[in-house]
Amino acid sequence: MEAILLAIYAFFVWLIFIKFKWLPWNTTSQVIVVIIPVVGLTALILLLNVYAPSSSDVRVYKYTVPIVSQVRGRVVEVAVEEGNRLVKKGDVLFRVDPTPYQWTVDQLEAQLLSTKASQRELDESLKQAQGKVVETGRAIEQAAGRTREVEAKLGLARLRVDQNRELASTGAGSKFDLERSETDLKEIEAQLDSARAVQAQARAAEIQARAAAEQIRQKLSARTGEGEFAQVAAIRAQLESARWELTQTTVRSPCDCYVVNLQLRPGGFVAGMPFNAVMTLVEAEGQIVAMYHQNELHEVRPGDEAEFALETYPGRIVKAKVDSVVWAQGQGQLPPSGTLPMTGVFAQPPGRFAVKFDVAERDRELFLAAGAAGHAAIYTEHLAAIHVIRKVILRVGSYLNWLILKLH
Repeated sequence: MEAILLAIYAFFVWLIFIKFKWLPWNTTSQVIVVIIPVVGLTALILLLNVYAPSSSDVRVYKYTVPIVSQVRGRVVEVAVEEGNRLVKKGDVLFRVDPTPYQWTVDQLEAQLLSTKASQRELDESLKQAQGKVVETGRAIEQAAGRTREVEAKLGLARLRVDQNRELASTGAGSKFDLERSETDLKEIEAQLDSARAVQAQARAAEIQARAAAEQIRQKLSARTGEGEFAQVAAIRAQLESARWELTQTTVRSPCDCYVVNLQLRPGGFVAGMPFNAVMTLVEAEGQIVAMYHQNELHEVRPGDEAEFALETYPGRIVKAKVDSVVWAQGQGQLPPSGTLPMTGVFAQPPGRFAVKFDVAERDRELFLAAGAAGHAAIYTEHLAAIHVIRKVILRVGSYLNWLILKLH
């Protein structure tokens, strides 16, 4: 652009001083003719670098996603190909043989049903044990009543034996009545022993029933916070984990990406290790970053118009806006350590700051290769009249990208 301006200036000098000789061509005019372009171009370049700064270090950065299988097994299908083919989010990347994981799911589902049945059986057993406790309690009451009844009869039989013995000793009663009353006493004593044995058996049965109920209650007491049987909850958790592993046998794309570094083939084996990536995805959308010297950015604001030209698209200008200025760089970082910072020993060159661009809507669908480089320009809100010069310089440089200067 500077050469074009100088050529135009030289043309007008030739017209004025040589062709039409409107002004004399002497030492004074010659000095003035030389000074004007030097001063003018210097001022123009200085103003452009402040109000329309440019950068020759523009990069396209894209995040990469290494794909690692969550499960291990034999690969039965690879559904993508490496290259410039967009893979949508949710598309299948590859599949691992799901057979062993399906077997695990089926086995745990059967265990879950069996454990639920066992829980229902324990619930029924608890009800039966509680009913048995009630039944033995009633049997104890009946045995106690029978014992009290026999004890009352026993007291009456002893009284009769005493009366008959007294009558027999005085001759007022018969010996037969005495023997009969003694026989009745022995029978009632035998009945009392039997009643007490029944009562003891009932108490033993009650203790046994209470122990059985308590044992079942302890088994059922292991429950989760939601009231589910602990063993059922444990198997359910294992089942959910097995189902999740079954779903992971089909690996899907986490983003709109392009597949690179595809090393997987059907029949291969994936180990399910986090450091064993089988392919790499490059995100379709990237970040456009330009590096600027620190003193070029004091007039730059988010939202300022910007343009950049990439070497991958000769002659094309991509419209953008300034998204933000990253006011940080590695030289301003002090990592935590026990060593005091050192200054003045090694003079480091001043760093540059990154400016992030937001691509305009008209160029959103343009494919931007990761790592593509080029030139960029920012147009601030001041001195808009000179922005056209920067635009021309940027476009001329973009068209020069058509030239491939190599001999082989």
